[in-house]
This record gives sequence, C-alpha cells and structure tokens, in this order.
Amino acid sequence: MLAMNKRKILGTTVIVIAATVIISSCKDKRSTGWEYAPNMYEHIAPDPDQKNDNFKDGKTAQVPPAGTTPVGFIRFDYPNTKDGYELAGTEYKDTIANTPQNFAQGQMLFEHFCSPCHGMSGQGDGLVVAHGFPAPPSYSKGQSSRGGAMKDLTDGKIYHTITYGVNAMGSYASQLDPQERMKVILYVHHLQTL
Repeated sequence: MLAMNKRKILGTTVIVIAATVIISSCKDKRSTGWEYAPNMYEHIAPDPDQKNDNFKDGKTAQVPPAGTTPVGFIRFDYPNTKDGYELAGTEYKDTIANTPQNFAQGQMLFEHFCSPCHGMSGQGDGLVVAHGFPAPPSYSKGQSSRGGAMKDLTDGKIYHTITYGVNAMGSYASQLDPQERMKVILYVHHLQTL
C-alpha cells in the first residue's frame, strides 16, 4: 500500500512538471511578462550620433563652450616649448599638500615609473643604464639639459618635463594623472637634497 502511494505521488509530480513545461513553452520566449527597470530597455536619451532638433546645428554631440574646464581636470596651459618650460618654471606651483601620505604615494609612483631610468635615489643609475642607455642627470648633482642645476628645478619645470618629456624621456601624461604628477614632484624635491 505504501509503495502504491509513493508511485501515485511520483506519477502526479511528473505529470505536473510535464504540464508546466508544456504550458510555459507555448508563451513568447523573449518575454517573461515582467519588466524590471524599463528605462534600461527603452532609453529616451538621443544617441550622440543621432540628429537632434534641439540644437541649431542639428547635432546631439556638442562641443563644450570655450574656456570651460571639465570637472576634475587640472589645466596646464604651457606649450611644449623651451619658452613654455621656462614660463611653467616661474609661474606653476604644486597645489598638493606635503603630507606623509602624499609623500609616500609620490615615492611609490617614482619607484614604479621613474626609477628604471633615474634610479631609486635619483642619481641617474637606473636599470636602463646597465643596458647601455645614456644615464639621466642626477637630481642632486647633475646639470639639466635645458640649463641650470637639477637640484634647482622648480615644481613647474618638473611638471612640464613629466607632462611632455625631454630628450630620451617620453611623456608620462598618460601614465600619471595631474595629482600623481604633483605627488612625484614632492618626492623629487626630496631627492634633490640627497
């Protein structure tokens, strides 16, 4: 008797599951009938490449107004020239606070990005020198290729060099954002005193 009840329960369960599968397979498979966050499916904002009658030129993607600065962007309006380098050297001042945390981050960034050429202590004895590349000047004893002692480089001159590069050194603008460049400058000033 007990075995017969188990068979009936099992048989009923199989029939219910089969009926559910058959009934649910007849519905539209693309829709569950529920719509969660409809704004994710039906977006109302125009795409950047679409025509837009709200603007005189009919374009959706508009150029920002002249003289505006994007949020979080730090302007550095000095050209990649000798005059731009000299002007940055006299006008540009590092705006980041000289805190132990910023100094430590500047040291870490210097060790990752700058030490392969400049060496861990900024003496121009990095790994690339061992592989036959010319040594960059020492921060504390060397002379800048643009004139003057390396120990006298100002915030603006160092920032300009990191941004645009000089001689064999390429630009690090894509590797170091403006805040990171300022932190590296904090650490370079420390190396200038060694």
